[in-house]
Amino acid sequence: MTKIIAVTACPSGVAHTYMAAEALEAAAKAKGWDVKVETQGSIGLENELTPSDIATADIVILTKDIGIKFEERFAGKTIVRVNISDAVKRAETIMNKIDAHLAQTA
Repeated sequence: MTKIIAVTACPSGVAHTYMAAEALEAAAKAKGWDVKVETQGSIGLENELTPSDIATADIVILTKDIGIKFEERFAGKTIVRVNISDAVKRAETIMNKIDAHLAQTA
């Protein structure tokens, strides 16, 4: 099973951080993928990714509107960087592109 992890963060650290997390989770689950999303919002890190989550992930999605804390955790992983607005509005398209990438590398 494909495993996707993501970290969402936006400049204000409020609504878009969580809207993006929900959209990415829903789009990944719609493909039957295992997914976990860490949010880095105004109240800090929530649903923090564990070393095991990171080690077993096929793809890491990071929003790029603001710096992601502790990004060095993902060294050596395939990283997809997306705008927070794209994560909110185009999560299904992002997952389709990841699916195409994984099919090419399989």
